Amino acid sequence: IEQLLQVLSVKSLDDLEDIIGGAGEAIADLKQLFSLAEKFGYSEWIQFDASVVRGLAYYTGIVFEGFDRKGKLRAICGGGRYDRLLSTYGGDDFPACGFGFGDAVIVELLKEKDLLPELGQEVENIVCALDKDLQGAAATVATALRDKGQTVDLVLESKPLKWVFKRAARVNARRLVLVGKTEWEDGSVSVKVLSSGEQFQVKLSDLE
Repeated sequence: IEQLLQVLSVKSLDDLEDIIGGAGEAIADLKQLFSLAEKFGYSEWIQFDASVVRGLAYYTGIVFEGFDRKGKLRAICGGGRYDRLLSTYGGDDFPACGFGFGDAVIVELLKEKDLLPELGQEVENIVCALDKDLQGAAATVATALRDKGQTVDLVLESKPLKWVFKRAARVNARRLVLVGKTEWEDGSVSVKVLSSGEQFQVKLSDLE
């Protein structure tokens, strides 16, 4: 137990090698990683820590966690190497590496450094199908608006208009785009400008 705890407390590859020897694939992989990190110029950003353990069994190589410089918070992100994950789901083995990112931790870090911007929630368009059979048509409208660089909140569920208007007010939407059966048969949609209450029909091709 004491020897195991000693290994887990090691913070350098040289010390690890002194304890368990230099043979073995793990030591070779770690040495290669740190050598490459030095060549790429980011070795100062990484530190060996034998106590890092990821709780998922699909990892096949080095695992890592990312922390704030002061080490005050828990890991911002964590992941590792997994070369046999795809074959688990029926694909071919393929070298891969990835990580999961913790939004809660990065928000706390931004708050601490007074870097968290105040972003008002604002959506230009809310697109809603008036019939569940028109959900595909509503998706087409949303895509057309997004292609023109506009922000869109597409209502994916069958919701009453009262709910849609409340949603629009909550996100400070500029207008509501309604996809109704009669209008859609004509290639048009209904547009309601929420600030003025103005409502009109427009062809999808002319919708700006």
